[in-house]
Amino acid sequence: MFHPIPTLSIFMRFDIITLFPEEFLRALSFGVVGRAIARGDVQVQCYNPRDFTTDAYKRVDERVYGGGPGMVMLLEPLKLALAQIRAADAPPAPLTLLSPQGHTFNQAHARAMSLRPRIILLCGRYEGIDQRFIDSYVDEELSIGDYVLSGGELGALVVIDAVTRLLPGVLNKAASAEQDSFENGLLDCPHYTRPEKAPEGDVPDILKGGNHGEIARWRRMQSLGQTWLKRPDLLAKVPLSKVDAKLLAEFQSNLKSS
Repeated sequence: MFHPIPTLSIFMRFDIITLFPEEFLRALSFGVVGRAIARGDVQVQCYNPRDFTTDAYKRVDERVYGGGPGMVMLLEPLKLALAQIRAADAPPAPLTLLSPQGHTFNQAHARAMSLRPRIILLCGRYEGIDQRFIDSYVDEELSIGDYVLSGGELGALVVIDAVTRLLPGVLNKAASAEQDSFENGLLDCPHYTRPEKAPEGDVPDILKGGNHGEIARWRRMQSLGQTWLKRPDLLAKVPLSKVDAKLLAEFQSNLKSS
């Protein structure tokens, strides 16, 4: 079923295989993604494997061969759902399975995926998916973290949100995406708004002075410092220029003296 959208140019099409299409589309109807769908920048179509079953019970899972707990999603309904997706009049695209066994999804993945005209996501459920389907039809597996969820829907929503906000014109200002955490390998700097003074602290004076060069320098220093404090593993992967190294040293010195 299609999410209703105006007939406008589309930057990205998402095809989703999920057992919960109504709930999935409802979750996409808010915020940045909801506005992108309403404008026609993004199109989302869901395919329910139950619609591709042949038995009266619309069964999409069966017991595990070899014994053990849990049920496994059947190969045939997924195969037929994918065949319908592939037959659609849309650009070809790889099939991405949301799985705890996949590569960890990050900003670099989101940026690369945002360049595609189409993304196909498979949301698994139960104990897993028949391995024959994975071996034959899945092109890539992605995970949103080292933990197990009840299904792939939340992971797919994360991917859609992260990718959509990188599409041209989706955010009011392109710089909003460019300055996000992880976009340059670092965490974002702190942000402040009104009031200038509060019992919890005051807005740093440098942000109120109007010197854009000094503000940019402070933000870069804070970005480096926050990454050093909270995610040193990220900082170790970023080649620091002499200027960056000096800014980080200044941040560390200020921290010790405060």
